[in-house]
Amino acid sequence: MEKRLGVAGIIVENKASVAALNEILHEYAHIIVGRMGIPYHDRDVSVISLILDGTNDEIGAMTGKLGRLNGISVKTALSKTGFAGEKGNG
Repeated sequence: MEKRLGVAGIIVENKASVAALNEILHEYAHIIVGRMGIPYHDRDVSVISLILDGTNDEIGAMTGKLGRLNGISVKTALSKTGFAGEKGNG
């Protein structure tokens, strides 16, 4: 299955959902290339950005679970073309 490169932006407005959010991110660690989280104290929120490398199904499943959490907003952008395999294999 073709993999896509993508980014996800997550806004955390409910700190009570952070444990569940981190569990989901741990579950999908295999598609997360990088993660940066910044607390934005002036607005009492946190912003997390993810770099992703996975199939549409994997990315969609992860972001769907995140989006169902109370006080968590997530948006993604994916590459238009997929990548057939790992580096050096295709």
